Amino acid sequence: MDLLSNFAEHFIGVFKAGGETFMGYVTGIIPLLICLMTFVTAIVKFIGEERVDKFMNKITNNVITRYTIFPVVAVFILANPMCYSFIRFVRERYKPAVYDAVVSFVHPITGLFPHANGGELFVYLGIAEGFNKLGISTGSLAIRYLIAGVVVIFIRGIITERLTMYMAKRQGVNFDEIENRGD
Repeated sequence: MDLLSNFAEHFIGVFKAGGETFMGYVTGIIPLLICLMTFVTAIVKFIGEERVDKFMNKITNNVITRYTIFPVVAVFILANPMCYSFIRFVRERYKPAVYDAVVSFVHPITGLFPHANGGELFVYLGIAEGFNKLGISTGSLAIRYLIAGVVVIFIRGIITERLTMYMAKRQGVNFDEIENRGD
């Protein structure tokens, strides 16, 4: 009988934990995201969507800035997960690669700017603790994380872009046609 009651208690415990996590989202990240989305939308409307698109096209037309500056700015300003909304300003042909660069940068930025991805902070702090025990500065670790992250997102962006173009060509996808439609 104890075995059955323990099973039932643990079974319900899983759903209680899920409910607590859900309530954490409802009272934490969801309002934050709504406020950030409203703020970004207001800024875009204030500046003008056409001007923002034009500026973002300038940044993302250059391969170096597309896979370095753009992801860094998106993650630094909007943090994870709102940073992905910046990708809406990128031309269709580059969206998969820019997404790959942005998603790959949400961890390396955490050492210097923990606000960018609080969920990844525990990983960085665990590694930093090892550096502390060795007497090595965690500041240098954070800088190295950031530099390595920028190098990695640049490489990943280029590789993903090439893979996207290769797959699109095989599938007969015409990005010029898609981008001219304005979808």
